[in-house]
Amino acid sequence: MSKLVVFSLLGGDLNKGFPVVTAQLWHHNQLLLVKLTGSLPAVPELSKLYRRWQLLYEGIHQSLGSNQRIKVHSQDITNISVNDFDEVCQQLQANINAWLKFESFQNIERQLRTLLSRDDEIRVIIETNIVLLHRLPWHLWNFFEDYPKAELALSNHEYASPQVLPKSPTGKVKILAILGNSVGIDIDQDGALLQDLTDAQTTFLVEPTRKELDEHLWNLDWDILFFAGHSTSIADGEIGEIYINQTETLTITQLKNALKTAISRGLKLAIFNSCDGIGLARNLADLNIPQMIVMRERVPDLIAQEFLKNFLITFAGSKPFYLAVREARERLQGLENEFPCASWLPVICQNPTTVPTTWQELSGNFGDPKFVGEVSTKGKIATPKSQLLTVLLSAFIVAISTIGLRYLGVFEKIELQTFDQILRLRPNEDQDPRLIIVEITEKDIQSRQETTLGLKSISDSTLATLLKQLQKYQPRIIGLDIYRDFADPPNKLQPIKLSAEISKENVVVACKSRDSKYDPQGVKPPKKVPVERQGFTDAIQDPDGIVRRQILMMAQDPSSTCATPYSLSFQLAARYLSSEKIQPKFNEDYIQFGSKVFNRLKAGRSGGYQQRVDLGGNQILINYRNTDYLRVSLEDILSDKVNPDLLKDKVVIIGVTANTISDTWSTPYSTAQQDYQEISGVFIQAQMVSQVLSAVLDQRPILWVLPYWGDILWICGWSVVESLIIWRVRSLSNKGCAIFAIVVILYGVCAIALLKQGLWLPFIPSGFAVVASGVVVVLIQRRQEFFTAKARVAVT
Repeated sequence: MSKLVVFSLLGGDLNKGFPVVTAQLWHHNQLLLVKLTGSLPAVPELSKLYRRWQLLYEGIHQSLGSNQRIKVHSQDITNISVNDFDEVCQQLQANINAWLKFESFQNIERQLRTLLSRDDEIRVIIETNIVLLHRLPWHLWNFFEDYPKAELALSNHEYASPQVLPKSPTGKVKILAILGNSVGIDIDQDGALLQDLTDAQTTFLVEPTRKELDEHLWNLDWDILFFAGHSTSIADGEIGEIYINQTETLTITQLKNALKTAISRGLKLAIFNSCDGIGLARNLADLNIPQMIVMRERVPDLIAQEFLKNFLITFAGSKPFYLAVREARERLQGLENEFPCASWLPVICQNPTTVPTTWQELSGNFGDPKFVGEVSTKGKIATPKSQLLTVLLSAFIVAISTIGLRYLGVFEKIELQTFDQILRLRPNEDQDPRLIIVEITEKDIQSRQETTLGLKSISDSTLATLLKQLQKYQPRIIGLDIYRDFADPPNKLQPIKLSAEISKENVVVACKSRDSKYDPQGVKPPKKVPVERQGFTDAIQDPDGIVRRQILMMAQDPSSTCATPYSLSFQLAARYLSSEKIQPKFNEDYIQFGSKVFNRLKAGRSGGYQQRVDLGGNQILINYRNTDYLRVSLEDILSDKVNPDLLKDKVVIIGVTANTISDTWSTPYSTAQQDYQEISGVFIQAQMVSQVLSAVLDQRPILWVLPYWGDILWICGWSVVESLIIWRVRSLSNKGCAIFAIVVILYGVCAIALLKQGLWLPFIPSGFAVVASGVVVVLIQRRQEFFTAKARVAVT
């Protein structure tokens, strides 16, 4: 059974590697069984090794004194050892096989082997435009040892089917034999071998002029073009020359028009039984000749004659073209004691669009060749339209499955962690100049040695003194982030009453809402403070203990001791903005200050929150400012050591930062610290106030999320785009790179959206859908290729 394997080495070289290597397996040049993709790594040492082998080969043959069918120029090659040459040969073979054992290429080979049999006649074509790859002895690949009926051929990347005019069979193979410059070599034996062919008609041109050769190619029909004599490749193997007589050389380009005419009139095979024919083969392949035989390097007379003899005997004896070349080539091994690497020299150059000719076809003109790419009706694979529909369907299934997993909360934890990680990418910001924190430190508490009631951090008297002192600095608003749900015992010596200080209009006090689960009592505000100057300080932690949300408003339980519907942070921000003549507007789904709208997180599911969290009330995400806040200590205020301008017209928040007071919380930045670090509640309050003021007055982004249907469209969109891209990418390694690149792009889009626009996009579920849909498309394509190959094998 005849098989064709075409390897295409694309977009690289030995120094850089080949990121795309494709392999196509055809049956009888008619049915494409499978197409595979892989890659090959860089092997710069292989190039150097071949150059060394080439130099030693030339030196060995010069030292042996063998007649070379090339014009040899004097070279000083000395100290050439046969043992050294043998060692380089072994190294070259080992390096080629090690290179071809690269995992990505091995995947191609393993799959091909499942579809090939040792009894198959296998034509292996290497497509490349790199001269050095054309020169490499590919037949040393272990693959050819395992398949005794396989033989190698070379091809350029670009080719087309030759346009052949019909002609009447003559019963003879018509051969044009050019016997060129023969100085120093014996080509008479070549002529004798051709003359002995019984069913061939050979015309000999002995050292012809250019005009004579041109006229014979233009005016007569030929099946085989044969050349023996001196030849060489110049310009690093890009151009081939033949010495047609002792004074003239010709390139293929100089015979281009005549050769194109000969090919259109039925020329199917060119044999250059001369030295260094790679350049000739590359040039003639550009004219789309069906096939050629050339010698890779300099060839001794005896080797050229032995190869031609054995090839003509087997080929004219009805053996397939490739098997005839392999047998004739392998027979040269018996001469390698005298002529090292003789069996490395002959190589086929094939136009992949044509089926190799046979001797019977040449003599009897048996039919037109079948060209690669023609697929029988019974062997049709799935149409591109049906493949596209399958890809789109798989993309939507993956997307819906991903959305279902997200709905169940599978991605929630990692989504929140990714949200934190992106926020931490933001560079440090300037301090908010509108806020200052008066912190009550451990030193403040210990140094004052006050007798307090319960768990108070400072006495009412000290707090009252602090508030009175602060009022001297003319702050715009003071927020008391300290619970004062009961008063100290009466003290006649107390000069300043706390009740008097907290009754001031620019003071907002704290309370805590009732929580049936964690705090069924709540914390009531100080007495005689109207509800309009109260703010609850309830903090909401996510399941991982991190505070990512703030409550602006929420309805209170009628029995709650904290009756205000507004949070402390909202009260402070709203009062500050009110003095700027910016009043809030309330809606069920949002709160608006001027042109800035704070949309609440929807109850149930919103953004990355899909399970286990309460999104009741008017909650928003906290857009943490990656900086510290201005702060002064209690002692600094009471000692009047503070610059009055530091507090004038500011939002002042009073809170406790002492270690003995359990009021610390985790933020997205806590995990970024070398030692996990929580911050005091007063700094959380400052972040909440700052984000509202910065959004309204500084146009700082407000964090927001897409509606639920928006997330669905986003996930589906990326799944479909990924599937279409992977569907179009050929190489398996390129598919992997494409998946990775799209995930990186997706991450970049999500990061930019969050940091620049405040939009929290579903990166994790989208990334999961991208990877999953890419893998599914690969599996679908592999399954289609497998069953297509199986069906075609069954048909044939």
